[in-house]
Amino acid sequence: MKKRTKIIILAVMVVLLGVTGYLNVVLNNSVDEVPTQTTTTSYFASYRQDRESRRDQELLYYQAIAESPSSTAEAIAAADQARIDLIAQMDKELVVEGLIKGIGFNDCVITMSSTNVNVLVDADVLNETEVKQIVAIVQEQLGTELENIKIIPVE
Repeated sequence: MKKRTKIIILAVMVVLLGVTGYLNVVLNNSVDEVPTQTTTTSYFASYRQDRESRRDQELLYYQAIAESPSSTAEAIAAADQARIDLIAQMDKELVVEGLIKGIGFNDCVITMSSTNVNVLVDADVLNETEVKQIVAIVQEQLGTELENIKIIPVE
């Protein structure tokens, strides 16, 4: 290669390196300026996505048990019942989350076990009226006792 060609290639590479550094600084500064609301919203979106993928996998497990030729009748019945219960729980969560959003919260998610319900709401602080409204919704829709309900504001 000629000396002139080498110099041109080297100059182009230096310019590209400079452009890359500049874009890196500009893009990193724009990421730092993202408001906190996006972080909170992404928490709720991330939680929902994780919950949905976990449930999709559970439903596939139940379906595999039900369709397996080596499964017993009891195992098939148990898998079908577990699938029905999971779908019912998903419906309840969707209704409760929708009702809580309906009273003025930007977002919320709930987690349920056989006895406890956790409600995570998009709020810095909750006042007494908001807590009472959330408790009323959870008790009405899920029949959960007051001592088994946890309401957690997520900033």
